[in-house]
Amino acid sequence: MKFDDQIVMVTGGASGIGRATVMEFARCGALVISADIDAKKGAEVENEARRANLAVEYVSINLAESASIRSSAAAVLAKHPRIDVLVNAAGWNDIQSFVENSPDYMERVIAINLGGTLHLTQALLPVMMAAGKGKIVNVSSDAGRVGSSGETTYAAAKGGVIAFTKSLAREVARYSINVNCVCPGPTDTPMLQSRPEKLREAFLKAIPFRRFAKPQDIADAIVFFASSRSDYITGQVMSVSGGLTFAG
Repeated sequence: MKFDDQIVMVTGGASGIGRATVMEFARCGALVISADIDAKKGAEVENEARRANLAVEYVSINLAESASIRSSAAAVLAKHPRIDVLVNAAGWNDIQSFVENSPDYMERVIAINLGGTLHLTQALLPVMMAAGKGKIVNVSSDAGRVGSSGETTYAAAKGGVIAFTKSLAREVARYSINVNCVCPGPTDTPMLQSRPEKLREAFLKAIPFRRFAKPQDIADAIVFFASSRSDYITGQVMSVSGGLTFAG
């Protein structure tokens, strides 16, 4: 798939699924804006791309703070004439019983996983509407489709991303803007590696393919939704989980 002359913005671009997505778009010819709170890792991705003669620019963003989101979006639009593709890939949570969730923890999980997606999309949507085209790909989670013990607040936030995807798709179809959602299952990222070994083993046994997703597996689904091959697809939710879930 080719994205020559397209400008793509990816949140969470410094690691895991976001990083794989950034590099895949860049290999496909896009100029990719990699947005992340981690400046050190963001610079590493930018430098890795430069060594491969790929076009990646790092921009700092804190998805837990609406002011940071709006500021980052404004800086991007001041430098670039448009955004052709927006990928809301960032996510964060911890494994703990819901009754143990502190108010601060719940607010942060909701802010990063749902609020950040809403604020950044709203900030960038007008340029897509003015252009009469665009692709938005939101990264939710199968936890948001079927639930997940120890991730209740996260599942609630990611379920909100799914609902947001479907509703926004209806609103912006008149502007020829596609909005779709990818729901990863357990994926071999730093977040998964931080989980207890027993939990990872339980996940692995439940996956019919008997392996965790690679970040590239998720990136491939994201790139499909961003490509011209999905021009007549909008408001859809795709699980990429090795058969772990069969959600309706």
